[in-house]
Order: sequence, then structure tokens, then C-alpha cells
Amino acid sequence: MPHVICEPCIGVKDRSCQEVCPVECIYDAGEQLYIHPDECIDCGACVPACPVNAIFPEEDVPEPWRVYIEKNRQWAQTLPNVHVLEES
Repeated sequence: MPHVICEPCIGVKDRSCQEVCPVECIYDAGEQLYIHPDECIDCGACVPACPVNAIFPEEDVPEPWRVYIEKNRQWAQTLPNVHVLEES
């Protein structure tokens, strides 16, 4: 199962998760970051790196934030990858 970035990331975007992601599957949506579910290898490296505890394995997303599972899927498919932007 992929990991999901939830509501606590809004307005924070610390990017610590992006720095430790071995497959560069973290995307920037402006107000928050999202994980592309088809690119995530479920390594979990991003979870302890997040300073606001916004990242969960999909099956463990708290009920109030379950909508972020689909938001991650929708946003990640339309946004530029943050790693690609930094290389430009």
C-alpha cells in the first residue's frame, strides 16, 4: 500500500519527506505535498521525517483524513515532481 500525506501538511510543506524519499514520488500542490500512489514503494522513509505527522500508510489513514487518499491520487497525477523542479 502506498503512503498518503494528510491535512497536517497544509501550509507546512517542510519537505523533509522529499529529502528521504528514495524514489522521488513526492509532488508539490502549492498548499501541501502529495505522494504519487503508483510510484510509492511503501518503504516508509517519509513517515519519521515528517515534522507534523502527516504521512500514513494508506490502510492506517485516520478516518477524518480518508479523503486524502483520493486527493493524493488525483493531485499527484497532475502536478510536477518536486525533485524535477529542483533540478531545473
